[in-house]
Amino acid sequence: MCLAIPGKIQSIELLYGGAVKMAKVSFGGIIKEASLEMVPTADVGDYVLVHVGVAISKVNEEEANKVFGYLREAGELDELYDTTI
Repeated sequence: MCLAIPGKIQSIELLYGGAVKMAKVSFGGIIKEASLEMVPTADVGDYVLVHVGVAISKVNEEEANKVFGYLREAGELDELYDTTI
């Protein structure tokens, strides 16, 4: 199943002379990188939905926490702990 996982942006870095906007995103304490190219207005502290390493939309904190809780209950977060992702 393909899911978009909510996470909080911890930091943002511009790569390749500012051509690519990448973020470090926290998913319940697990930090992963995600592209911010589809949500260029996203900033540090914002919550975003991330699908296959790409932030696809911003969400509010309440919604992010609710969705993350549902995914945790359903056992759908195991791949976050795989260090090869």
